[in-house]
Amino acid sequence: MLLRRYTKAVSLHSEIKRFICGFRHKSFAVAISEALDKLQEQKMERQAQKEAEDESVKEANRLKRTLKRKKWVDWHAQDAEDAANGIKRAPFDPADRIKRKKSAILLSYCGANYYGMQRNPGMQTIEEELFKAMLKHNWITEDSFKQVQIASFQRAARTDKGVSAARQVCSIKLPDELDLVAFNKDLPETIRLFGVERVTKGFNAKEQCNARTYTYTLPSIAFAGCNEQQNQQDQATFRLTPALHEQICETLKLYEGTKNFHNFTSKKNFLDPSAKRFIMSFTSSAPFHSPQGIEFVTLQVKGQSFMLHQIRKMVGLAIAIVRGNTTRITLERALTEERLDLPMAPGLGLVLDTVHYERYNDRYGKDGIHKPLTWSVQEQQVTQFIELHIYSNIYRTEAEQCNMLDWLSTLHFHSYDTRRGDEEKKSNEDGEEDDGEE
Repeated sequence: MLLRRYTKAVSLHSEIKRFICGFRHKSFAVAISEALDKLQEQKMERQAQKEAEDESVKEANRLKRTLKRKKWVDWHAQDAEDAANGIKRAPFDPADRIKRKKSAILLSYCGANYYGMQRNPGMQTIEEELFKAMLKHNWITEDSFKQVQIASFQRAARTDKGVSAARQVCSIKLPDELDLVAFNKDLPETIRLFGVERVTKGFNAKEQCNARTYTYTLPSIAFAGCNEQQNQQDQATFRLTPALHEQICETLKLYEGTKNFHNFTSKKNFLDPSAKRFIMSFTSSAPFHSPQGIEFVTLQVKGQSFMLHQIRKMVGLAIAIVRGNTTRITLERALTEERLDLPMAPGLGLVLDTVHYERYNDRYGKDGIHKPLTWSVQEQQVTQFIELHIYSNIYRTEAEQCNMLDWLSTLHFHSYDTRRGDEEKKSNEDGEEDDGEE
C-alpha cells in the first residue's frame, strides 16, 4: 500500500514538474490544473483498455463453453424440417457401430522402399499402408484413420528408414470379425499381417514389451583384415576361419550387461540416465552362403530397449575392432564419459526380429481367456516371408551394390578418439528416427 502511494506521488510530481517546465509563461495554478487533467485522462484510458481486455477474455470463454456444450437433436422435428425441404435422413448403418476390442497384431515387412515404420505426412511409410487397408476393410473408422490414437494404436518398436521387421507387434482396437486373407490382398506384397490376438484392455504393445531382439546380416568379408585388398570378387570368395569367427563372438560379448551407451547414439551425454541400457546377449551365427554364393553371418542382439542408431554403431565398432582399424581399448573408452568418434554400419542388414512379452504371457497367457503372444501358429508363414522378402533383399542388394564394401572403405577416416567440439555439436543436432523404439 505504501509502495503504491509512493509510486503515485512520484508520478504526480513528475507530471507537475514537466508541465511547469513546459509552461513557464503560465501561472503555477494553471500548470497544476493541466497536470491533474492529464493524469485523469491517462487513468481513464487505462481503465477503458482493461475493460476491453476483460470483455475479450469473457467472449473467448463463452465461445469455449458453447463448443463444449452437447446439443441434443430432436429427430422428430429435424425429420419434419428435412422432409419439408425434400431431404431424407439416411437409414442407420449397423457397420457404423461395430464394437471394437483391444487386439495385438503380428506384422512383417521389408522396409527397403519405405521411410520407416512410423506414419509421416507426405512420406511412404509402413503405417500409412497399414491404416489405408484397415480403413478400406472397416477395421478402423474415418476418425481413427486421421488420428490413430482414437483406436489406441501403439507399436512395439519404431524402425528407421530402410529397416525391416520380421515380427513387429502393434496394439489397436479392432472388430471381432476379421478376414486376414482379404486384408492382405490390399497390402503391398512386402507387408503382411499374419495374426490377431485379443489382449487385455490395458495392453500396450510398447509398455508390456520386456525385451527386443534385432538381427544384423552382413557379408563375412566385413571382418577381413583392414590391410587386405577387398573388392567384389573378393567378397564372393572370402571365407571366415574358425579363429576369426571366435574373435567376432568375443568382441560382441563385450557389449553384454548394463552399460552406458551415450557414445552409440546422439543427443545423449554420459550423465543422462537413459543412456544406460541392458544388453542380455550379443551373438553371431555360423557362416552361411546366400543364393549368390556370398558368405554371410547374422549377428543377433537382445536387450530391453535400444536408442537411436545404437545397434548400427555397436556393429560398426565391432567390425572396426575385428578388422584392426582400432582396438578393444576404444570400446572400453566408449563406455566411459569420453565422447568418441565411432563408425555406424549401414542400415540394410538391420532387422527387428522379435519383440518379447514373457511377463504378459506369464500373467495372462494361461488365464483361459487370452492367448500368449508367442505366435507359434504363424511361425511357418513368417519364416517364409522373411526369407522371400527380407533376407533375399539383403543378399541381392549386397551382391549388386556392394553396400558393405563401400562402407568399409570409409572406416579409416574415423579417428576412434575424442571428438572435436564441432563434430560433437553436429552429432547432437541430428534428428533421425530410432533403430529401436525409444
